[in-house]
Amino acid sequence: MKQLETDYLIIGSGASGMAFADTLVQESDATITIVDRHAKPGGHWNDAYPFVTLHQPSAFYGVNSMDLGANRKDTAGANQGMYELASGPEINGYYDKVMNQKLLPSGRVSYFPMSNYLAQDDSGKDDAGVHTFESILSGEKTQVNVRKKLVDANYYSPTVPSTHTRKFKVADGVRCIAPNALTQLWQTPSKEDRSTKFCIIGAGKTAMDAGIWLLNHGAAPDSISWVMPRDSWLVNRLTTQPGEEFFKDSIGGQVTQMACFANATSIDDLFLRMEASDQMLRIYPEHLPTMFHFATVSKGEIAMLQRIKNVIRMGRVQALEPANMVLDKGNVAMATGTLYIDCTASAVEPRAMPPIFDGNKIMLQLVRAPLPTFSAALIAYVEAHYTDEEQKNKLCGNVPFPHCLADYPRTMAANMTNQMHWGQDKALRNWMRDSRLDGFGKLMSNIDPSDLEKLKIIGDLRTQAMAAMANLPRLMAA
Repeated sequence: MKQLETDYLIIGSGASGMAFADTLVQESDATITIVDRHAKPGGHWNDAYPFVTLHQPSAFYGVNSMDLGANRKDTAGANQGMYELASGPEINGYYDKVMNQKLLPSGRVSYFPMSNYLAQDDSGKDDAGVHTFESILSGEKTQVNVRKKLVDANYYSPTVPSTHTRKFKVADGVRCIAPNALTQLWQTPSKEDRSTKFCIIGAGKTAMDAGIWLLNHGAAPDSISWVMPRDSWLVNRLTTQPGEEFFKDSIGGQVTQMACFANATSIDDLFLRMEASDQMLRIYPEHLPTMFHFATVSKGEIAMLQRIKNVIRMGRVQALEPANMVLDKGNVAMATGTLYIDCTASAVEPRAMPPIFDGNKIMLQLVRAPLPTFSAALIAYVEAHYTDEEQKNKLCGNVPFPHCLADYPRTMAANMTNQMHWGQDKALRNWMRDSRLDGFGKLMSNIDPSDLEKLKIIGDLRTQAMAAMANLPRLMAA
């Protein structure tokens, strides 16, 4: 068996694993070994549908040491006037560059794609310092002596439609595809396909992307049905813009959000206040959403999706039959030959939140929702510069991802608690200010002292944040 030695063994070269490795290389002299099942770095982006894009600007996604995109604004389409959103292929190319132009040239990173990590070595001995992985192609095993820590970058990995396991039955002869296959429909054109009815299954951001793709590529709105078990509250993308010209929308938007948390009397009241102040959006105003997963859209995308009128709200799909769809609350007759698009994969399944730092193991998780790459980079910085495990876990408190509306105050409370701890640490505060992954850090730290309007917004943010923290326990209890 081959033998290797390394300081850190990272399982997974997805977005979080790459962000962690990049910052650890920048902030320490550690050696790193990365093992991943994919043939290229990028994790789930290798499996995503080809028309996927980021929800939020490219400016604060990826790794700290390399910009993603050209920091330009879109001049056409539903995102017009706002900062660019990297596409799936662009992100795949980006991570390939990070690996081959940043990490490997450092001389301290070894990368083993197409490899499975094995939890124990061949002897079955559960030794914290000895780990084994094997090549998927050859079966050859390699034993790694890890001097410092194992980093699990797969624990919080999202699931995607092309690789997830369906939870409903599909009868023989019924066409049900992942969104990935939509772009290949041109390969089998026929007169029958020109009159195809489409049915999108799922209510998350993937389903929204599929609907917009169909409309943009010529599908008639009345040819599309949409199974929507739950309506969703959506973040207004205008509030996520990193440029100084958007200061009132982004930082001012943070003030508004804090005021909503400070004054809300219930969960529904919270979201309705945020909608009234243009922080949150919904596709169908006549239906009150019951889901919030941080999906981020523009008003242009909302307008497009509202063209789809045949929305089926009868729960989740249980089975697809040749001319019938079985749902939780009954059956719906469907046109024979309907093309179903399975968008039911959950981006982040509910899971336990173990401590991020636990002895000789690091479990990458969110420390600021919904930013996984910033979270991983900050965890790496803390690992490189702090030694006390209790202090590390205090600086890197777990932030739960919301799975229902009532979870959002708890998520916000955890975000704000971490932010308070970071603000009390000068070195960490300075690193965050310079981090490209912290969307608003530089925006807030580079204010001209003579700009009284922006200074007032910063002051209002502090005031409203304190009021929000005082009201969050009541919202969580409610």
